[in-house]
Amino acid sequence: MSAPTLTAPALPAAAAPRIDGLRIALWAVLLGLALFFLAPLYVMLSTSLKGMDEIRQGSLLAMPFSPNFAAWAKAWSGACTGTDCSGLKPFFWNSVLMVVPAVLITTALGAINGYVLTKWRFRGSELMFALMLFGVFMPLQVVLLPMSQVLGWLGLASSIWGLTLVHILCGLSSTTLFFRNYYAGLPDELIKAALLDGAGFWRIFWRIVLPLSGPILVVTFIWQFTQIWNDFLFGVVFSDAGTKPITVGLNNLANTSSVVKEYNVDMAAAMIAGLPTLFVYIVAGKYFVRGLTAGAVKG
Repeated sequence: MSAPTLTAPALPAAAAPRIDGLRIALWAVLLGLALFFLAPLYVMLSTSLKGMDEIRQGSLLAMPFSPNFAAWAKAWSGACTGTDCSGLKPFFWNSVLMVVPAVLITTALGAINGYVLTKWRFRGSELMFALMLFGVFMPLQVVLLPMSQVLGWLGLASSIWGLTLVHILCGLSSTTLFFRNYYAGLPDELIKAALLDGAGFWRIFWRIVLPLSGPILVVTFIWQFTQIWNDFLFGVVFSDAGTKPITVGLNNLANTSSVVKEYNVDMAAAMIAGLPTLFVYIVAGKYFVRGLTAGAVKG
């Protein structure tokens, strides 16, 4: 008698992917919105790569026929901003000298403030945080006159270091808010365990709290860099001819009258001014969103 043969059960055929009309419509809307918001960037970039003859004869949305970086070179080192024809180069480096220390110092002070206000609370700490929070919502125009007086007393008026100090003081409330909300979600048991092991204030901060602060550090760095680099009000008020940041230089370049308006140079200058922040968001944009989400959940 032959042994019965075992047959494997037939597997159901893979279902064909179903085209969801609602999903297609959603993607179409999102793609349309993306193209709409990217259109100005495309116009700026394409115009900066064209010559003036091509700009006059062609369409605004037409791609450059023979791309070249002559307008970029002129915007960087040859365009006139008023009577000075050295381009955006000195303004760019003024902004770098101002942004780097301002971002580092505001981030460090905000981290320490958030650490103290959440893990080392004292009598009146909540009131102090509430008072610091006013700085987030205070109109910047309110501080122009008193800040000018303070910079004059300190001998820092119309200098890069004076402008850096202004951004440090005005950004401290925002960085404190970020770190305070984030550190409120860290377990207090970590601090208590470290205290039992004999760790002090700074040792706990450096060894325990700061290594857990990666997401909020990225958020603060990007936020402060963008706010300070793109600032125009403080730059035009608290600087002189040799210390103006790139936003003021770009404004002066665009408003400098000449016989022929060179739109390609203006667009190239705008791209140069915006490239640092664009680069930061492209490289670290996903970490910015993650850090904001983490801070919102923990806060």
